[in-house]
Amino acid sequence: MKYLRNVSLLFSFFLLLSCGEYQPQNKAVYLLIDTSGTYTEELKKAQSIINYLLATLNSGDSIAIARIDSGSFSEKDIIAKATFDLRPSTTNNQKRLFKQMVDEFVANTKRGSRNTDITGGLMQATDFVNETKAGEKYVLIFSDLEEDLTKGHIRDFPIDVKGIEVVALNVTKLRSDNIDPRDYKKRLVAWQERVESGGGRWRVLNDLEQLDSLLVR
Repeated sequence: MKYLRNVSLLFSFFLLLSCGEYQPQNKAVYLLIDTSGTYTEELKKAQSIINYLLATLNSGDSIAIARIDSGSFSEKDIIAKATFDLRPSTTNNQKRLFKQMVDEFVANTKRGSRNTDITGGLMQATDFVNETKAGEKYVLIFSDLEEDLTKGHIRDFPIDVKGIEVVALNVTKLRSDNIDPRDYKKRLVAWQERVESGGGRWRVLNDLEQLDSLLVR
């Protein structure tokens, strides 16, 4: 019997080795919200996305919501962030507080930022999700994807988004897109190429009725 037990333990050991390293099952989600120009009119839609995320994410998962500002490189642009506790009661309280902070932000945002530093926001988002060491990492960009930089700001460089799924949400058309509809497609293709060249995965989800597919790989 002892011999059989040892053989069983040895088999289990090799089975674990064959399965490779343990992969964490938690998720990290960072939502970037465009607040430039007339895009502030879309904030109610952003609220529905956040409500979905809060209902979907579980204990151990992480979430952060930030605005895309003129130069998004600081904590001041983060509206709310949390890593949900392993105790369900504490997690529920965290979600309640999180929602309250988001609702206050939407209610008090009457005027958008002058510029749109999507690249800066994406870099900050990447740092956040990587620091969580989550098994699944998502950066969601709620924007028309038109980057409008402050004079002198340089953002034409590669971004390392390896292992991260970047999802563009509610990519609305600009007035100029009505003049030349190809501009809209060019923005989507340009961001896709930038994300994929940085090692990430790219997806566009404009139909917010399909949110059930948002965090599904």
